[in-house]
Amino acid sequence: MTIHRFFVDPGTMTGERFSLPASIANQVHRVLRLRDGEEIVLLEGDGAEVACRIQGGELVVVERRAATGEPRHRLIVAQALLKGDHLESVIRQGTEVGVSRFELMVTDRCVARAISPTRLARLRAVAREAAEQSERGLIPEVVAPVTMAEVPGPGSVLLVERSSAARLSDVMVPERLVIGPEGGFTLEEVARAMDAGSAMASLGPRILRSETVAAAAAAVVLAGTRDFA
Repeated sequence: MTIHRFFVDPGTMTGERFSLPASIANQVHRVLRLRDGEEIVLLEGDGAEVACRIQGGELVVVERRAATGEPRHRLIVAQALLKGDHLESVIRQGTEVGVSRFELMVTDRCVARAISPTRLARLRAVAREAAEQSERGLIPEVVAPVTMAEVPGPGSVLLVERSSAARLSDVMVPERLVIGPEGGFTLEEVARAMDAGSAMASLGPRILRSETVAAAAAAVVLAGTRDFA
């Protein structure tokens, strides 16, 4: 039986019995049509979760426990802006795999040069939905775009196509994966990142679509730390 999971605002789950949060009431009653006696799980994004039973328009606490879906390695993905809806795929798939934070950035070859507040809110909603679906204990943060010069440094690994760089699986576990746009990084961007202390790595001989790279690379890193697969 599926137990549905919802992130709610901090301070919502006070006491052993409390009102069903308004933010999820429509989803619980009208979309999922859950009834009295059924259980749901609520999370406040602090690494804990609370199993609750629906009862008379309220929630009764069944168990408070630690969320088990969080990786130990807190991996950051710095992602260049992409065209169309491709960033949604990056956020959704990366969240499912275990990425802890998404740092959006503008690079020289980005076609998209900015995103609106509405678009950023949508990306954050995608992260929330994916975190609920994949049973994460935290919602990955999605940070508003900055220039690439503000991102790479020690602990970062640039993913570069058609390169003689070491395979990602052979480098030390990075704190941050830096991923370019559809046209990749310029030579100048790679040089600046290397001067700032970043390493460079390849995912191998095949060329991936831009929206696929983050999930594939995150899976490689988190498999190496035994946080995935």
